[in-house]
Amino acid sequence: MNLIQNPELLDRLAAAYALGTLRGGARRRFEQLAREHVPVRAAALLWQGRWSALSEVQAPVQPDAAVWTRIDNLLQAENPRAAQPRTVPAARLSWWRNAAWAGAFATVAAVAVGLWSHHGLRQTSAQQMALLQSQLQTAQAAPQIQYVAVLADGKQDPSMLVTFDARQNRLVLQRVGGFREGADQSLQLWALPPQGKPRSLGVLGTGRLEQLPAREAQVQAVPTLAISLEPKGGVPSETGPTGPVLFTGALIRRDL
Repeated sequence: MNLIQNPELLDRLAAAYALGTLRGGARRRFEQLAREHVPVRAAALLWQGRWSALSEVQAPVQPDAAVWTRIDNLLQAENPRAAQPRTVPAARLSWWRNAAWAGAFATVAAVAVGLWSHHGLRQTSAQQMALLQSQLQTAQAAPQIQYVAVLADGKQDPSMLVTFDARQNRLVLQRVGGFREGADQSLQLWALPPQGKPRSLGVLGTGRLEQLPAREAQVQAVPTLAISLEPKGGVPSETGPTGPVLFTGALIRRDL
């Protein structure tokens, strides 16, 4: 089956890939297709952005104590030679707990729809969160700022604040994380539209505050932004991202 010509199947596989439930040979085949076809890469990028926002919306749920009791029993049953009850090693119990949390998140993610909420961002440091909140408040207070996005890495650590100034026709990007690209590398900003290929919005310099020219038509129908690590100077828009995608986030209109 030609996956490119079956958008419904592509969307389901991309969602499973981004969530981590696509495994084994199927995952390897999907990664091979993503390397060869831009639409497959775009679908994966889009779902990575959606899932990254989803975990911040759901309130934590503590598993029932009986869950840990069953895990303890299963671990003890693995060793038939054990004559006496034993304490579960902390490392093994931690692994089972992580697996249980991952399963719970997969269930919630399969049925929930969420928008990015900066109040739920993982707090990596008090200073970083204070800076992020200050920048968001400033963007919301300025009447010319119509769109705001917080781009985060795979651990949900905020790394880039993006605002769009419709009056000046420009994107303003503020680094709020500690990532620094190499001397022979560049960060490149991409728009991930609901349909079609990723579109380059420009290549960033090395400063903490960068401005990129843009028109409102380029961002008004874009649900997600992404930043990839590319060779120095970036890559042509038509090729799509060629390097790893470091940061993604939802682009939100102020008046929504």
